[in-house]
Amino acid sequence: MKIQRFTGGMLESNGYVIYQNEGQTCYIIDPGYNPKVFTGFVSRYDLKPAGILLTHHHYDHTGAVRRIKNEFDCPVYMHRADCDMYGEPVDVYMEDGDVIDLDGEKLLVINTPGHTKGSVCFMSSKSKAVFTGDTIFNVDLGRTDLEDGSEDEMRSSILDIIDKWGNDMMIYPGHGDGCTMKKVRKINKEFIDIVNKR
Repeated sequence: MKIQRFTGGMLESNGYVIYQNEGQTCYIIDPGYNPKVFTGFVSRYDLKPAGILLTHHHYDHTGAVRRIKNEFDCPVYMHRADCDMYGEPVDVYMEDGDVIDLDGEKLLVINTPGHTKGSVCFMSSKSKAVFTGDTIFNVDLGRTDLEDGSEDEMRSSILDIIDKWGNDMMIYPGHGDGCTMKKVRKINKEFIDIVNKR
């Protein structure tokens, strides 16, 4: 799987385009800003968008959705628990355990509440890659003090889900640089504190 990252906006949010080869299917993940950088990349490589995958409803991850959807007429995916807060049309309501196909490569939808109720991660076991949105970053965790955040749910997501990921899994977060879970376990103090207090 090929991964192209774009960063934009005041909060320097990451959006991604994932695909296998030029001229094939792609998915766009969390396009928060600058729709033209996404549409331009997709057109340049003759990609065929199968959908826009949203890790959660916050505007810095969804701000470019409408224009990209209008450009390519592709469906928008979001976890059901975030749809009311989003307030825009959603075409596919994701649930924990759903599988999304990218030209034969499977992306597992994992509900990781804490930052929002419907926060999800998209994991490819084949590529050892997981797109974590604002659940976990390289050096800290997503905020839990916003309207539908929960410190208790974040703790459960860390202990019951994310701490079970192998050291070779590469996280691609909603802000900042990606890194391996091995590095997360060394430099992410908030993650380390939760795990050590289990």
